[in-house]
Amino acid sequence: MTRLTRREFARLSGAALASTALAPGVREAAAAGGQVVVGTWGGDYENLLQAHVAEQVMKPQGIEVIYDTANDAARKVKLMAERRLPRGSMDIAALNAAGCYEMWKNGALEELDFSKMPNAKHIIAPLRTKYSVPHIYSGRVILYNPKLIKNKPTSYADLWAPENQGKVGVIDIQYQTTIESAAMINGGTMSNYEPGKEKLLELKKMGVKIYPTNEAMAQALKTEECGMCIMWKARGVMWQNAGIPIEMANPKEGIVLYVSEMVMAKNARNKEQAYAWLDALLDPRPQTDFAKNMGYAPTVDNVTLEPKLAARVMFEPEVQSAFILQDQDYLAKADAGLQEWWNKVFKG
Repeated sequence: MTRLTRREFARLSGAALASTALAPGVREAAAAGGQVVVGTWGGDYENLLQAHVAEQVMKPQGIEVIYDTANDAARKVKLMAERRLPRGSMDIAALNAAGCYEMWKNGALEELDFSKMPNAKHIIAPLRTKYSVPHIYSGRVILYNPKLIKNKPTSYADLWAPENQGKVGVIDIQYQTTIESAAMINGGTMSNYEPGKEKLLELKKMGVKIYPTNEAMAQALKTEECGMCIMWKARGVMWQNAGIPIEMANPKEGIVLYVSEMVMAKNARNKEQAYAWLDALLDPRPQTDFAKNMGYAPTVDNVTLEPKLAARVMFEPEVQSAFILQDQDYLAKADAGLQEWWNKVFKG
């Protein structure tokens, strides 16, 4: 289990409240028109990318953004299948930190030249890698409807409480983090999720509901079909904004960090435009807009959020010492097996 030091996350937390403004005259990453193909998730995320990155930053540069919409697994398969071709079909791929690391280790990604991205100098140090640009980040918490869940959760173990039987939901596409959370209360570590499997089979016997997507879970919480789930704080903020009757609780096991990153395919067709896209992700304007509209914290240190917004999307200073980083080496090796178990045993 890797924990970030207080000093490292003091900067991470303070970034959202910093008063530093974007210096006048900072240039956009240069790219003379053209297009960029961005492999990403659909739904809310893609809509916000279009509104706040493509329209606000890329369009003035004359760059057309084309989306290749699919889930993580499909993007990783495509990157791997095309990595030996002279040119791939995607320039940019959006993945979580584990997926980016896996693709890097398999030789599918470009090692980035950060001098081509003026905004990159503002990336918060703990989130920097040599092969990815961190777009947004959040931490995993417990969402619950106080009308249905009478006692405020304090631990992931509360999902297994007898009084909550039949009120708990999990999300199919979040199989990895769901197994991870179960492992954290059953003797597992960030380098060993195996104990989580046994614990989840207990939850299955208790009648846990499985929803295919984040959006499906939001609907279930809204209609009160489901009363509690594990989710990123950012989604909780977004769903509260939409009027879904939920509150958030920090699990005592610690807050596991989620970072949504973007990478460039090693054989990208439009590398100049891809660099412009990566730089645009770090622009303070879309960074602020994603915090407002999706509840994710900025990954750069030159963003000023309103105090009330910062309080909602960031974590309290005393919680920061419990931030946990995933073991990317372990996940790169274990992910296929975790997904197979989830599909064949847990869902079977």
